[in-house]
Amino acid sequence: MEETFWDANGNWISAAITLLIAFGVAFLVDRLVIGRATRVASRVSDTTVSRAAKTRLRMVRRLVFVMIIVIGLGIALSQFDKLNRLANAVLASSAVVGLVLGFAAQKILANPIAGILLAISQPIRIGDSVTIEGETGRVDDLSLSNTFIDTGDGRLVIVPNETVVTNVVVNRSTGDLNAPVMVSVWVAPVTKQGRARQALGRLEPSQVDVAEITHDGVRIEVHGPRRPGGTRAVGEEAALRERAHRALREAGVLSSG
Repeated sequence: MEETFWDANGNWISAAITLLIAFGVAFLVDRLVIGRATRVASRVSDTTVSRAAKTRLRMVRRLVFVMIIVIGLGIALSQFDKLNRLANAVLASSAVVGLVLGFAAQKILANPIAGILLAISQPIRIGDSVTIEGETGRVDDLSLSNTFIDTGDGRLVIVPNETVVTNVVVNRSTGDLNAPVMVSVWVAPVTKQGRARQALGRLEPSQVDVAEITHDGVRIEVHGPRRPGGTRAVGEEAALRERAHRALREAGVLSSG
């Protein structure tokens, strides 16, 4: 009996249709269900959705989208009898499965898993001012794999989520928002500390501490005035650092050259 077109290509056609349906369902769920729910929540509430809720919703949208596509891809591959037999043979070996899952979790799934942890614990949120791996800026976006930081100087720093989870992150938008900003200034090791304190006292700081003494110099931490109301001006740290250096130069503690 002569092989028909469907007999020869039916598996490919079924897989393609399955993938198209999966993409269609993913877009419908993302746009019509989750996206619409976000807009309705914004209209019902007196204020816009909080940054924490916005971060979680955005992560959930992406996770649901990826899960639907992965399920569709699995169904599409199941249309091929040869792949089914191969998959059954591989799954029969628990040792192989363990190796595959271990490798995938370490190399492939590390960033998405870290992204899910960030969405649940939320140490950082969209709009937070953070420092990660020496890069300071505001969190512009959070995806399943990466955290996007707008440094404010025209750069967009893309940090893998695994790096965010496994490294120290400084978040200036949480904690005690009434706490004064703190900057560090260095003076020569031969500088009289009392003279430096007197010069910095003109800034009316809430606290001045000698934080570190090395053969290269003395690091002094200057705490600005306490700001009631939980607000902090943009660039306040840079302004305090500049005023501290100016005060030290005017007092002759730092060289003006």
